[in-house]
Amino acid sequence: MSSDTATSSETGSGELRRVISPRLLLFFVIGDIIGAGVFAITGDVAAEVGGVAWLPFLIAFAVAGLTALSYLELVTRHPQAAGAALFVHKAFGLHFVTFIVAFAVVCSGITSASTSSGLVASNLLLGLDNLVGGVPTGTGATLAVALVFMLVLAAVNLRGVGESVKLNVVLTSVVMVALAIIILIGAWAAVSGDGDPGRIVVFETPGEKSAFIAVTIATTVAFFAMVGFEDSVNMVEEVQEPSRTFPRMLLTGLGICAGIYVLVALAVVVVIPPGDILDPVNPDAGILLDVVRVGAPGLPIDDVFPFLTICAVGNTALINMLMASRLVYGMAKQDVLPRSLSAVLPGRRTPWAAIAFTTAMALGLITFVRLRSESDVVTALAGTTGLLLLAVFTVVNVACLVLRHRDRRPGEAPEREVFRAPSWTPWLGAVTAAFLVGPWARAAEDHIQYRIAGVLLAIGVVLWLLTWLTNRGVRAKRTGFRDIDHLEQ
Repeated sequence: MSSDTATSSETGSGELRRVISPRLLLFFVIGDIIGAGVFAITGDVAAEVGGVAWLPFLIAFAVAGLTALSYLELVTRHPQAAGAALFVHKAFGLHFVTFIVAFAVVCSGITSASTSSGLVASNLLLGLDNLVGGVPTGTGATLAVALVFMLVLAAVNLRGVGESVKLNVVLTSVVMVALAIIILIGAWAAVSGDGDPGRIVVFETPGEKSAFIAVTIATTVAFFAMVGFEDSVNMVEEVQEPSRTFPRMLLTGLGICAGIYVLVALAVVVVIPPGDILDPVNPDAGILLDVVRVGAPGLPIDDVFPFLTICAVGNTALINMLMASRLVYGMAKQDVLPRSLSAVLPGRRTPWAAIAFTTAMALGLITFVRLRSESDVVTALAGTTGLLLLAVFTVVNVACLVLRHRDRRPGEAPEREVFRAPSWTPWLGAVTAAFLVGPWARAAEDHIQYRIAGVLLAIGVVLWLLTWLTNRGVRAKRTGFRDIDHLEQ
């Protein structure tokens, strides 16, 4: 709980201070989107479609943009901090559906942080090996470092680190430096003749996939890089003039991130020879390290870049684990999950039980996926994140349509100024997001994503059933959200 929230509770005002300016909100949106995604999956996208790797990023941006319009309409209609769970609850009023959506968001945070842990481990080991030499970089060492990293995140979370938007400005600036290096290397390679700019219009795909299937699969991979914008709606109660600020800053942030991702994808295609994109030096560390290694071999930046990557990816992981633990804490506090998960440290007042639970899920997930030699770790975890959020986005777009229809009834119109998305965008957003959820949007070897998502959601459903039985049998009360408007606080 932030200090602003605590102050608000003490004074009885029930409102947070609106201290986030448009510029800070823009940095928050950019910082939340630009993180693990661009470092993790750019090479995987290029491996699916070859030189036109920029195209799936543009399509993923378009799909995300459609859903962002629905989020904008919903967050200006219901400016509370619970995000997708609140919108679904307002639209359908079904506690179990609300729970599934909220727990899917929790799981997406855990899978995203788990993806980040592998990138942090690989880049840390590579960076140390470049500096001192002799550092093991195999599967066992990477797994060990990834698990330790998650435990460090848990320790930081227990200490009470919050989402400071000013700190986010600093970390986002570091990320932008790292990506600027990649883009400049690509531009130099293009103008100096060391690269091959002609490849940016060459479509290549392994096997006998059609162009449509290959681009669809690549888009589902690229979608992991576009998520994060939905987290900004949880800051709405602290944003100045949200009805005016949110639409402008959210769409501007999405556009900036899409432009950066396209430029990074172009740099990868121009610098890295076609055959090497499919076989990076260290798949877990990402193809961007190879861009530095190949495009600027004479610069010592190759020794520094892994640590810049760690800064970017580590920040993403911390934000995701903070979000996941707070959601679990909020659901447990409202007796939707076992009440024991709402326990807090007496001194720090941090939700230790929820942090332990989400960390345990992440540790098990990292171990399970990394020990499966036949699966691509990054694709499996990043793809599961995208799968969960695409399902959530589908439901959010439908919720937007339901609430919009309800507003046509007499006396149901909202009293405040509301952003109005074009009438067709929620329909198209729901259809495109639902389409990308299907198995046709993934390669056969990536269907492990459904199993991972299913197991994670099943854990939540089992806990929900245990809570329901306890509430009925011991407390003689119904199971349902009591204060969905402020679930994450």
